[in-house]
Formats: sequence, C-alpha cells, structure tokens
Amino acid sequence: MDVLGAVLQATNSTTAVTSAKPLWVTSVEVVVLVAGIAIVGTLFIRAMTGIAKRAGASRGVVHSLNQWLSVLMIVGALAGVTYLTGLSSDIATLTLTGIAGLAVTLALQDSLANIIAGVLLISDGVIRLGDDIQYGGPGGVRGEVVKLSLRRTWIRTSQGVITVIGNSNLSAGPIINFSAGTRLGKKLQV
Repeated sequence: MDVLGAVLQATNSTTAVTSAKPLWVTSVEVVVLVAGIAIVGTLFIRAMTGIAKRAGASRGVVHSLNQWLSVLMIVGALAGVTYLTGLSSDIATLTLTGIAGLAVTLALQDSLANIIAGVLLISDGVIRLGDDIQYGGPGGVRGEVVKLSLRRTWIRTSQGVITVIGNSNLSAGPIINFSAGTRLGKKLQV
C-alpha cells in the first residue's frame, strides 16, 4: 500500500507540474499583450515624434525614429508572445530582448550622439543661424551658419561651399565664434 501511495503521489505531482493553462487563457493573454503593446507603443511613438518635430528634426530623422521605435515595439511583442505561449524560457526571452536592444543601441549610437550634441549646442547658444564661425582651429572651416539641425550643422564658406559637420564633431570643437562676442560675453558674466 505504501508503494502504491508513493506512485499515486508521484503521478499527481507530475501532472500538477506539467499541467498548463487552458488554451483560451493563453490566447486572451496574447491578445491583451499585443493590443497593450500596440496602444502604448503607438502613443509613445506619437509623443517622441512630436518632441522630435518641436526640437527641429527633419522629416528624415522623424521617419527614422518612427521606424526604429516600431521595430522595438514589434520585437517586444514577439518576445512577450513567445514567453506567454511557452515557446521560450525567461532566460531566453531576456537574452533575445537584450540582444535586440543592444543591436538597436549600437545602430543608433552615432545618430544619438549627434542629436544630443545638437540639443546642447542649441540650448547653450554657442552658435546660431547667421553666426560667423570657424571650426577645427586656424586651418579649419570658416563661414556662416546657414542651417542648424539636431544632427548636423551646415556652414557656407566665403567661396560659397557648403560644409556639413556632424554636431558631435562640432561640439568636440574647437569652435571660434566671431560674431557672437556680446551674446556669449553675457553668458560668461556671473
């Protein structure tokens, strides 16, 4: 009797471990997850697109941002679905989403550096449209700032040549601003 009881207890514990949720529960969870990610992701994309437009980003930058955020939303949804359906374990889901996040971050590294440098250049007031600047020291590029965007600054030289410089390079300097002495002088006074 003790052997039979042990076998019955072992089979009961095995079925408890292997019993899964009903298919309809998993289906509802997947639908709710995908709908939630779609709604929250769409709202987040709209918010980020609006912020980028107000910051002066070009259509290309806004479109790229929209595409990358959409890809992240899809990867998140796929990771959630594979986890809920049991197709992957916790570790595999975290690994895949971590690798996807790392790939996106590495792909956007230069763009993000230029955007952050552009925001800092604009907010610091170091250069503005129409300023006569020189970038790169005495032998560098000198001209008038004709376009200032989040990723790049366009400078027209005295020969009429347009030079486009990434904002991360421009902020690394050196920058000589010949036309903003009084404006920048006020910032230096404490």
